[in-house]
Amino acid sequence: MFPGFTPDRLRMTTPSPSPGPPGFLSGGGAMGALMRAHDWAATPLGPPEGWPQSLRTVVNLMLTSSFPMFAVWGPELSFLYNDAYRPVLGSKPEGLGRPFREVWSDLWPVLSPLVDRALAGEATFHEDQLLVMERHGYREETWFTFSYSPVRDEDGRVAGMFCACTETTGKVQAERRLAAEGERLRDLFRQTPGFMHVCRGPDHVFELANEAYLRLVGHRDLIGRPAREALPEVVEQGFIDMADRVYRTGEPVFNREAPVLLQRAPGEPLEQRFVTSVIQPIRDAEGRITGIFVQGNDVTEERRTADALRREEERFRHLANLAPAFVWFGNPDGTLNYLSDRWYAYTGQTPEQALPSGWADTLHADDLARTLAVWEDARTRGVLYEVEVRYRRRDGEYRWFIARAEPLRDADGRVTAWFGTSTDIHDRRVAEAELQRLNATLEARVAEEAAGREQAQVALLQAQKTEALGQMTGGVAHDFNNLLQALGGCLHMIERRAPEVRPLVEAGRQAVDRGAKLVQQLMAFARRQALRPEAVDLRDRLLGMSDLLGRALRADIELATDFPAGLWPVEADPTQLELAVINLAVNARDAMPGGGRLVLRAANAVLAPGDPSGLAGDFVRLEVADTGTGMAEEVRAKAFDPFFTTKEVGQGSGLGLSQVYGFARQSGGTARIDTTPGSGTTVTLLLRRSRQPVRGQAAEAPCAAPARTGGRVLVVEDDPVVATTVAAALEDAGYEVARAGTADEALPVLAGAAKLDLLFSDVVMPGRLSGVDLAREAKRLRPGLPIVLTTGYSETVAQAEGVRVLPKPYRIEELVRTLDTALSEGRAPPA
Repeated sequence: MFPGFTPDRLRMTTPSPSPGPPGFLSGGGAMGALMRAHDWAATPLGPPEGWPQSLRTVVNLMLTSSFPMFAVWGPELSFLYNDAYRPVLGSKPEGLGRPFREVWSDLWPVLSPLVDRALAGEATFHEDQLLVMERHGYREETWFTFSYSPVRDEDGRVAGMFCACTETTGKVQAERRLAAEGERLRDLFRQTPGFMHVCRGPDHVFELANEAYLRLVGHRDLIGRPAREALPEVVEQGFIDMADRVYRTGEPVFNREAPVLLQRAPGEPLEQRFVTSVIQPIRDAEGRITGIFVQGNDVTEERRTADALRREEERFRHLANLAPAFVWFGNPDGTLNYLSDRWYAYTGQTPEQALPSGWADTLHADDLARTLAVWEDARTRGVLYEVEVRYRRRDGEYRWFIARAEPLRDADGRVTAWFGTSTDIHDRRVAEAELQRLNATLEARVAEEAAGREQAQVALLQAQKTEALGQMTGGVAHDFNNLLQALGGCLHMIERRAPEVRPLVEAGRQAVDRGAKLVQQLMAFARRQALRPEAVDLRDRLLGMSDLLGRALRADIELATDFPAGLWPVEADPTQLELAVINLAVNARDAMPGGGRLVLRAANAVLAPGDPSGLAGDFVRLEVADTGTGMAEEVRAKAFDPFFTTKEVGQGSGLGLSQVYGFARQSGGTARIDTTPGSGTTVTLLLRRSRQPVRGQAAEAPCAAPARTGGRVLVVEDDPVVATTVAAALEDAGYEVARAGTADEALPVLAGAAKLDLLFSDVVMPGRLSGVDLAREAKRLRPGLPIVLTTGYSETVAQAEGVRVLPKPYRIEELVRTLDTALSEGRAPPA
């Protein structure tokens, strides 16, 4: 079997009579009993009483150990093993006393060289050794950690071999799965749409950076370099100071649309970008801060697109208000969604009164049925709408107008909107009526013919001038098309260069659709889209993920959902939302190794100021609840920390819950964990309610934003969209905002005891009081209270002497500057 080995090496002795089995075979469980009952005399080892002391010692060691062991001895390497080793054999025939080569014939090509080395006196150790064995009737991959040690007899010569071993198949397979999962998470880190990077130490040495971050900073060499060295241009821009503060204090820092100047290519000038990001500390197992984790998005194109759309809409409204005719837009169902300021100045209506159908209240009673019938016919057939009609002026007088509108169509020919104008033709109608009267009485007034002709010609000339104004409206409409065509081209280029901003581009196209096509059908645009592109229907989005979540879970986990009717849309990035839900589902799955139940539920939530979450306003509460093992309090406190994980090495990256927290914060909300060991875990995301409609759904009416700290200003504005926008802007500027829809609603606030620092009011509003009347009452009720009025009708505001006036339309920056100036000139005494 091996060099120099002869039978006499066993040095067996003639056994002396004994009353029972030798003491070294005592105990040992089932294998001890088998050894004591075995017919050793029929084997090369002979009766146990004659075994050498070295073999006795090894056998006794095996039988009294709970660790898997075996030994081989003698010329045929007879096989002996203990109870702990029996499961390794599986369903193989009993191997006790048989030759080692025969027992493990399927492994002999692998084991033989190792056995030879042991019998030659060399001990070997093998960790996680792959062995493809047949122990259950089929070949299977197994892994073992074991040692082969030579055993010497009393003469010091190698007479056998001893092995202590443990099967590591489960560990190796788990490590392989964990390695694959780790690689998947690393791929996810590299490919996530938002940028991420990890820095270590007080110098913020780059350790990881994904493709989105490298793209942002120009694919420069970052890894292993301190931030100050790798990105020198940002040192003086405050970002390094923020990273230092997070590393020093452990408090996360959130930035929204923060400007940053970057050199994105060598030798190129600095380029301004805008980023929204969260900087979070990374802690080790003892809670010490070892680095920072930064997650965010480059929102430059969204910011530029939004700015461009705002500027173009301001230009459009300005141009529409310059037109001498009324300019209006209609929906496919016949309701109106826009009327230029000239309409409100003429009729005295407010947008709330005129839209969507209140404009018809100004029609002359004799014209109402005819006008609505012509409008319905044109809308039904999709043809030019044209009618002469009388509108009531704010002083009660009726004047004649010619109203025209053309349908706007999409690429499939469907009508998506109507663009219309209403031109004053009253003077022309009067002149025509006068001419008809003169013609009817011509013979009776021969003497007055010359004077009558002159008068008629003057009137006709005036009517022609009025008609010319109508023609000019057509020219203005043509200019609109040129302007909007340029905007459409810009949007197209933006979409091609930055496809990730497609929702904003669609919102821009809606503005284009509303202003296109005046006199001629020059082009067709795509269907209208919501103004805010990131509105997400949470119910539809998560129900659409059912198959994906089912694949992420196991068959022993039940998935349930609870989404009530009337659930508000949320403002969030759809990709990041889905990724957050998948991360939570995978965490829940791993917390339920024996199966369980995973529930996704959502509900609307209105948070009052002072809520424990630190938020206020309208939110949707999304809960992901499992029936798993739960978390201890010290684990829950660190669960959102980047790279914190309780899983074994390689099983998890620690980025899942950190991504969930970062996503919730960037979406204007937050996340929290409620858990009890042994009773499951519920992760709650508070996602801010979107004030924009989901694509294909109608927009919901905005509601007031929550109050904040700062000077308290009463905003009086009947238009809900304008009121919401102004309130949000003033809160961002540090004001605390109270709102009223009309002057009548505002008067009790002024007369009450609530603290007010400033009054900002529109002039023309529904109700018995105008903004000017309100200003006069405010001076009486609160002397010294700064007052700012805003209007598009300067002739009305002229009556309010000593009151600061801000003409419409205005920019938010101008509004804040005006209010700051008014507030600095004097505050109202404490109420």
